[in-house]
Amino acid sequence: MQNVVPPDGLLAPYNGNRERVWTAREAAHLLARAQFGFSPTELDRSVADGLPGTVDRLLTPQPESAEFQQSETVLRKTALATGEIADLKIWWLYRMWSSANPLAEKVALFWHNHFATSNDKVASVPQMLAQNDLIRAEGLGDFKRLLHGMARDTAMLVWLDGNANRKRHPNENFAREIMELFALGVGNYTEKDIQEAARAFSGWHVREGAFWFNQLQHDDSAKTVFGKTGNYDGASIVDLCLAQPACSRFLANKLLKTFVCPEPSAAMISAVGLRIQQYDYAMTPVLRELLQSQLFYDTDFRKSLIKSPLDLVVGSLRSLAATVKWSLIVKRLADLGQDIFEPPSVKGWEGGRLWINSSTLLLRTNFATEIASGEQICTLLKGIVDGAEGASESVVARLERLLLEGDVAPALHSEILTHHQQSEGEATMKLRSVLQLMMSLPEYQLY
Repeated sequence: MQNVVPPDGLLAPYNGNRERVWTAREAAHLLARAQFGFSPTELDRSVADGLPGTVDRLLTPQPESAEFQQSETVLRKTALATGEIADLKIWWLYRMWSSANPLAEKVALFWHNHFATSNDKVASVPQMLAQNDLIRAEGLGDFKRLLHGMARDTAMLVWLDGNANRKRHPNENFAREIMELFALGVGNYTEKDIQEAARAFSGWHVREGAFWFNQLQHDDSAKTVFGKTGNYDGASIVDLCLAQPACSRFLANKLLKTFVCPEPSAAMISAVGLRIQQYDYAMTPVLRELLQSQLFYDTDFRKSLIKSPLDLVVGSLRSLAATVKWSLIVKRLADLGQDIFEPPSVKGWEGGRLWINSSTLLLRTNFATEIASGEQICTLLKGIVDGAEGASESVVARLERLLLEGDVAPALHSEILTHHQQSEGEATMKLRSVLQLMMSLPEYQLY
């Protein structure tokens, strides 16, 4: 690894002690972005651990519970036995919901969207599972290894027609996507670069479900890519892409859009891109700095991202300790526009404002009603009421901290408080009404 200079400017450390602002609000902001929702216990722990302690725990592999290991193994084996993609979706959703390593799952989703591959074409649960295992193994590790792994991944090769890439008739699909979508971005390569790179990937095929280097169909003549000439194969092209200055900036832009704000500035992209270069594409130290930076906690960027369907649904289930009927959740996520293992195209889900339209907004509101009326959240609501000793102001504040990250304008807080005071019924029934109101707010769609 190269020597890394101390961060400054945008990525300077956010000193919660100095600023006197490491409170439940800042902890909630971190947890909402770094995992799928958070429970009251997780929030309290984060406040107590402080910023460095929380980030260290999120980035350090935690032991899974015996219950999780047993259930996850059963769901994994079931998906492989049935060959049904719906069962594989349930397996991954269970991991998002219950793993002791929530950031690892959030990052796995980031890479699933980055290397968007759909079972609609691959039609193989084992191959889709193997790809998912790869992105989880390297997601917080070395992007160089991940990109090399994806170039040989069988699901990716099927998805982008690797077997059609032959010596006399090169197929440009993977060469184009590694440059446009996986490593560089539009404008940082030429059509000639793609054509030459496609020849380098010729013969990278799939046979009997495994990667196969078909030497007879590989073009081993000289190719010129990015102005350099050599007898390149696919691995060489991956290395050439990684060596381009545009690569780190391309990744920086996507990381910032996922974890910080919808429209990163050039200065932000340059700052994070430089750290990616200096850390030699090791993702854990990059995220460690980003999640502890002044930039991440800038008040202008809090509540600036629209929740994806997964953040909304799985996050709500985790925060409210709701009982889950996974087959219904799989359908609900598809209806909301985020059907894991079946992204809409090689570009993945573009997200942002595209998550919200008249149809999906109604579905989000209906989801809030279902959650608020469910019997399974009675224990949680009773705990909030008991912990607040029945005081209306304290009850509302606790729920605002859990659902709205405590970031509530005074006028809205007053409206919610009045709604709680005027609701009829016993304490938990009154809180159900407040819960439904909060989950239906535009503010709940943001994090």
